[in-house]
Amino acid sequence: MAKRGLTRPCILLIVIAGLERFAFKGVASNLVTYLTDVMKMSNSSAARTVNSWCGFTSMLPLLVAPFVDSYWDRYCTILASSSLYALGLLALTSTALDWPWSHSNEKSSMSLFWSLYMISLGQGGYNPSLQAFGADQLNIEDELPSTKADEDENSETKSLFFQWWYFGICIGSLMGISVLAYIQDTLGWGLGFAIPTMAMVTSILLFSCGTRFYVYKQAKTVDMKFLHNVFQNVKATAFRMIRMKKRGIILSNSNSDVIELELQEKPLCQEDQDKTESLEEMPKNGYYLLEIARVILRLLPIWTMLLMFAVIFQQPPTFFTKQGMTMKRNIGSHFKIPPATLQSAITLSIIFLMPFYDSFFIPFARFITRNEKGISVMQRMGIGMFLSVIAMILAALVETKRLELSKNLKVSDPKSETVVLSIFWLLPQYIILGISDIFTVVGMQEFFYSEVPVSMRTMGIALYTSVFGVGSFLSALLISLVEHFTSSDGGKQGWFSDDMGEARLDKYYWLLAFSSAVSLIMFIVLCRFFKSRT
Repeated sequence: MAKRGLTRPCILLIVIAGLERFAFKGVASNLVTYLTDVMKMSNSSAARTVNSWCGFTSMLPLLVAPFVDSYWDRYCTILASSSLYALGLLALTSTALDWPWSHSNEKSSMSLFWSLYMISLGQGGYNPSLQAFGADQLNIEDELPSTKADEDENSETKSLFFQWWYFGICIGSLMGISVLAYIQDTLGWGLGFAIPTMAMVTSILLFSCGTRFYVYKQAKTVDMKFLHNVFQNVKATAFRMIRMKKRGIILSNSNSDVIELELQEKPLCQEDQDKTESLEEMPKNGYYLLEIARVILRLLPIWTMLLMFAVIFQQPPTFFTKQGMTMKRNIGSHFKIPPATLQSAITLSIIFLMPFYDSFFIPFARFITRNEKGISVMQRMGIGMFLSVIAMILAALVETKRLELSKNLKVSDPKSETVVLSIFWLLPQYIILGISDIFTVVGMQEFFYSEVPVSMRTMGIALYTSVFGVGSFLSALLISLVEHFTSSDGGKQGWFSDDMGEARLDKYYWLLAFSSAVSLIMFIVLCRFFKSRT
């Protein structure tokens, strides 16, 4: 049997996803610099703001996904949310152009935050719907009975899709981090925010061009009476659960056929179908909400153990960037590397090394494990989590060296803030984080997509993005707690002092490395008891 590849609509959607990442990373990667240099925030306040915004952005899909799966259409959701997304970018651009002439800092700050959260609202429906819609283009019918060969082929095709999806968004992220960071630092923030706006508008036009070629798996209409029917839905759900209990029907993870049958709202017998019109219509909403809760509770332990990886994921656009601002950044006599540009090392390592994953790592893993897939999705995530711990250990060691040089610099030249340590010393921690992404992030996408029923695929993608959302909030909370316990009554800012020569980011990195190592150990223990659906 010939190996199934990616369809043309699927490839088009990967390109569109890359454009969206170009726009988002062009804003998010250097936002901490904008907040500290233009908005005059402190280092800790700027880091908390960026983490909170990224967290809110990543959490919204979890709230939107149930409505997309049960009531809305993915295609229409993508069009509507991408339009709101573009409007948010346009508003952000207008605030950047207005800032130099603004006399009210409070008014400008409010305009900035409104535009940022408009972007978040647009992305809340856009990202999970786009990725689930992209996977729909593979035209894999998971819910139908299939042979072992078909299942292996479907699994391989899904893995291929998620790898190339991540490859595409990494290309977009690379361009956003490197090109736009340089434009923002040298040519101005107005142009630096206008280019992402144009990229998002272009992605909307490209998406519309492929309308007639897409595969549409959702044949749903929007239920405008949802709120009116909630009470009746709960009653109908309770009635169904009583009937199932009387018949001895048990929902088990191992009996996926029963679950899929129920999730498709098919009656268990003809008697149920003939009861009443309300019983025929109501169970969909109420029962679906219960099924969402069941799925989330089943995946919650694994989801929780991934949070520390998401906290580490927040360090490059915040404290790593602030580190780079105090290090030697010259290339030649005139050009200075924008600190945020170094984040491109993460995406470059992904772009260059991801093809080696299939070509070299998987064959080697097959030889070692004697498993046709090489390693499982759970093992893939665990390897990435281990590498993220190594990255934080390296970050702590480099920061310790930077602080030593900073103390010597204060003795010889108190006015200088730039230490004689090249910014390229930060490269190893960026590169290892990139390699860890190849394992953990791609593995998370496939894991949450595959471990939910077919009718909840948008919800699966939302669970994946919510890891980074809660991780962002957890990072902001951790910063607040560390700042509270390490600051003195005299006003000293402790580990996150605005004076980078006095800050102790090395201790913060050691704390993250230790916490992530504990999380990894607990993840390994949980994996021994987790039963996969695939």
